[in-house]
Amino acid sequence: MSNLLVTGGAGFIGANFIHYWMSTYRQDKVVVLDALTYAGNKANLEPVAENANFYFCQGNICDTHLVETLLKEHRIDTLVHFAAESHVDRSISGPDAFIETNIIGTHSLLKAAKKVWLDDGVNKDNHRFHHVSTDEVYGTLGPEDPAFSETTPYAPNSPYSASKAASDHLVRAYHHTYGLKVTTSNCSNNYGPYHFPEKLIPLVITNILQDKPLPVYGDGQQIRDWLYVEDHARGIDLVIKKGHLGECYNIGGINEWANLDIVKLICELMNSEFAENPELTNKYPKAVSAIAGKAQSLVTFVKDRAGHDRRYAIDPQKSNSELDYQPQESFASGIRKTLQWYLENDSWWQAVMDGSYRQWIDQQYSTAEQAGDR
Repeated sequence: MSNLLVTGGAGFIGANFIHYWMSTYRQDKVVVLDALTYAGNKANLEPVAENANFYFCQGNICDTHLVETLLKEHRIDTLVHFAAESHVDRSISGPDAFIETNIIGTHSLLKAAKKVWLDDGVNKDNHRFHHVSTDEVYGTLGPEDPAFSETTPYAPNSPYSASKAASDHLVRAYHHTYGLKVTTSNCSNNYGPYHFPEKLIPLVITNILQDKPLPVYGDGQQIRDWLYVEDHARGIDLVIKKGHLGECYNIGGINEWANLDIVKLICELMNSEFAENPELTNKYPKAVSAIAGKAQSLVTFVKDRAGHDRRYAIDPQKSNSELDYQPQESFASGIRKTLQWYLENDSWWQAVMDGSYRQWIDQQYSTAEQAGDR
């Protein structure tokens, strides 16, 4: 039995991890710390909200005293750190928040963990600090370059990826300097339920349902490796249970797609859904193009964003060999599950898109700067 503190647990990947963990390890206690900024949503946690082993705390990871209190009061032995500013576009227009959350926030957690686990001797010999990072710290790849491995030199190209790279180095330093028991995972692009609608896949789905333009950066040939979010949760589980201390593990989907091809695929799937399920027309009367079988007509090419990396690809050989990790979802099965989830959970994404987020995304449309990858 373990007691987990999950930072950023009300976000997309964090919430899916909690759903996975609490269904897999029913006796474990899970404490969520989330500031509930624009990407954090307590509705993401409704499936576990009534579980007696679940506890939610609204707070900021930069509040070191609060983190120390949670670690002590709940006898936390495993900290899984998802909390991060993650949208590249936002990091370009407002990098300060990324420095604050991703670097200062991660350091705050490390200080608290060191204080409680090592200095105070609580769970000194039985603790784990797992840090969730990204493939973007490695920079960009050419069309024929080998995929990123754990030994690929860091070469971040955006304020977002630079802030994540810095946090990775801090985690490593706390292991080698103080003996904190840490692991790090670098994942490829996730997709699945509860994905915030400023990201590429949910943006395309929800815009089709509202007959809005599907903005594609540049020529749309930016390539990403796509990973179903529950497969990411399984990978983190394996790293925590079987990973070597101080090591980094790449978790990827072995599934490279160009952005434009992703958009076209979703258009085709959505056209088919409306053709095969007439009730969708009543549910989504605004989806005029999809109803007519022409969702692809909504594709709109916009100016490429600054510093846009051309290709990411993960080499998961280390995770495969050391952890026996393999994604369980193919892209065909994962994307259909994702599409169905959004079709069935319109109340969730419509609520998310109300208010300040809707105002922000409308502004992005007006300046032709929208269509995030991750």
